[in-house]
Amino acid sequence: MRRIREVIVVEGRYDKNALKQAVDATVVETKGFGVFSDRERLALLRRLAAERGLILLTDSDGAGFVIRNFLKGAIPKSQLKQAYIPDRYGKERRKAAPGKEGKLGVEGMPPQVLLEALERAGATFLEDSGGRERPKLTKADFYALGLTGGAGSAARRAALLKRLDLPERMTANALLEAVNLLYTREEFLKEAGYDESGADRAPL
Repeated sequence: MRRIREVIVVEGRYDKNALKQAVDATVVETKGFGVFSDRERLALLRRLAAERGLILLTDSDGAGFVIRNFLKGAIPKSQLKQAYIPDRYGKERRKAAPGKEGKLGVEGMPPQVLLEALERAGATFLEDSGGRERPKLTKADFYALGLTGGAGSAARRAALLKRLDLPERMTANALLEAVNLLYTREEFLKEAGYDESGADRAPL
């Protein structure tokens, strides 16, 4: 499976699942129109765009273009690539009826069609990852590091958010998603001031 450097932005989890069948890539959801009011998610997308670049891959219906145009206005053009799926009519298997415009969305596209859309968008393909997935931080890790579920965890998260230059209002779950997208486990521990065992090397 071909690996892509840029982060691919899709509308929802079914789109994300479809992409995972086509390429090895980091895929982030807008939660539909949710990104319009979710400052944390938009801040994360801006950070990812600056560090890795984004590829927008929304549905080809009107709603998809509303989301695409919103993000085009919120993120520098130089950090965005546009991937488009073809207009194909029908309904996804999980749905009882076709969408309002009768078009298949990203989730209804075969893997080869999605791959071709990304190729046309100018995606940066890297060497084959060999099926290896880097270790991710978990909620249990955050608990062990004192970042959730304990006395002083909120203050420690606030200090960490400032240290990592992330939005101060991020929840613990949003922070976990962000660090797993932005860092490897080792990079996070180093950046956050922990040694490999998770013990503090420096105060947050």
